[in-house]
Amino acid sequence: MKQQIFISGIGTGIGKTVCAAVLTRFWGADYWKPIQSGDLHYSDSMLVRELAGKHAIIHPERYRLRLAASPHESAAAENLQIALEDFELPDTPRPLVVEGAGGLFVPINEEAFIIDLISKLSIPAALVIRDYLGCINHSLLSLAALQQRNIPIRHLILNGSFNPHSERIICRAVGSATSILRIPDLESLSSQEVDRVCCDRFDKIN
Repeated sequence: MKQQIFISGIGTGIGKTVCAAVLTRFWGADYWKPIQSGDLHYSDSMLVRELAGKHAIIHPERYRLRLAASPHESAAAENLQIALEDFELPDTPRPLVVEGAGGLFVPINEEAFIIDLISKLSIPAALVIRDYLGCINHSLLSLAALQQRNIPIRHLILNGSFNPHSERIICRAVGSATSILRIPDLESLSSQEVDRVCCDRFDKIN
């Protein structure tokens, strides 16, 4: 079965895009960011292209919004209305990494959220977690939401170093069908560093 995952996170600014770049490089996958809000001069798609290497195929965003805010606000600022029906997975024979915007309950319009987009696309989720005070609560709430919607959790991605006490509680919340991926902090934002992680560390994850 072709590998397709939707990368979301327990919040904003926890490293989803870097993790997406590592997985894109490791699997030889395509990458797709359905909605980009803000930073159009240096978007997440541009960063993944830079980090994942010249062979990565980057599919264009369905929405490129100028305002750095939740998609529903960014779209309203441009007199646009985002609908779930606007999104279809790119047609590709290769593995596919899809990256969301922020966490699961970032709104894309007045009624639908990123978690609804995952359900609409019908692909498993990969949840990125970073260790900080409060990450246990945010992680368990995010996992419970995915489980309640019957969205398969393919991977739990531990991004960076973790307090073992936090890691133990979080990892116990997923079943055997979910693999735990550990991605170390990159020493620099470069394709060479992504290659090093893939070769030296990423092949040793559980």
